[in-house]
Amino acid sequence: MSPIILTTHDLLVAALLIVAGAVLSRLLALDLQRLLLVSAARMATQLALVGSILLSVFRQTSVWPTLGVLGVMFMAAAYEAGARQQTRLTPGWHFAIGGIATVTGTVMAALIGLLTALQPHPWYVARTAIPLTGLLLGNVMNATSLSMNTLLSTITRERQAIEARLILGATRARAMNGLIRQAIRSALLPTLNQMAAAGIITMPGIMTGQILAGMSPLDASKYQILLMSLIVSGNMTGATLAAGLTAWRLTDSRARLRLERLQSSISKIKLS
Repeated sequence: MSPIILTTHDLLVAALLIVAGAVLSRLLALDLQRLLLVSAARMATQLALVGSILLSVFRQTSVWPTLGVLGVMFMAAAYEAGARQQTRLTPGWHFAIGGIATVTGTVMAALIGLLTALQPHPWYVARTAIPLTGLLLGNVMNATSLSMNTLLSTITRERQAIEARLILGATRARAMNGLIRQAIRSALLPTLNQMAAAGIITMPGIMTGQILAGMSPLDASKYQILLMSLIVSGNMTGATLAAGLTAWRLTDSRARLRLERLQSSISKIKLS
C-alpha cells in the first residue's frame, strides 16, 4: 500500500470543518469562534513552517542542524513546562527546574530508543532523531508541568501539616515524601490511562499515522508499544526530577519550609 498524499482539496475540506465549528460556536453562543479560527490559523502556519524547515534539515548529513533544531525545541519546552503553574517558584529556579526535568527525561528516553531499538545510521540522523525527540518532549513536558503544579499547590495548601511534621523531628525528605509521591502519580495518570485504553478503546495516533502511511498494522503496533514504553520512561524521569527538585528548593538543610522562595506576589498571599 502506497502512502496517502493529501491534496489542496483535502486541506480545504479540513478548513471547512474548522469554519463549521466556528459557526456552531456562534449559534450556540459559546464565544469560541475567534479562538478556534485563530488557533487553527496558527496551527496551519506553524506546521507548514516546521515542515519546510525539516525538509531542509533532513537533507543535511551533519549533526549540527539536528542539534540546532533540538536546542530550539528544548528551550521552548523548558519555558512551557514552567509557564503553566499558578503557584510558582521565583522565576530563575522555576524555569530551571522545569527545563532540567523536561530535557533530562526526554534525552534519556530518546537516546535509549535511538541506540537500542531504532538504531539509525548515524544515530543522530535528523529524520529519526527529531521526530522521536519531539514526540517524547511534548509528553515529558506535560508530565513535568503536572508534577510541579500538583506539588506546589499541595505544599501551599498543606503548609501547616508539613511544618508540624518538621517540628516533630521529620527530615525534609520524610516530611515531603507523601506529597512528592502524590505529584508523581498525578503526572503519570494521563499516560497510564492512555496506555490502558490503547488498541481497544482508542487507536493511538502514532499507530494510525503509520498504518495510513502504508505500514503493516502488526508492525505499526510494535512501534506503538516501543514508543509508549519510551514515553512512560521519560515521563517518570521528568516528573520525579521535577517533584524532587521543587521539594528540595522549598526546604533547607535545617528542615525548614521556605515558602518565601515562591514568587513574591503569590507567597505574600499564601503566607498572610
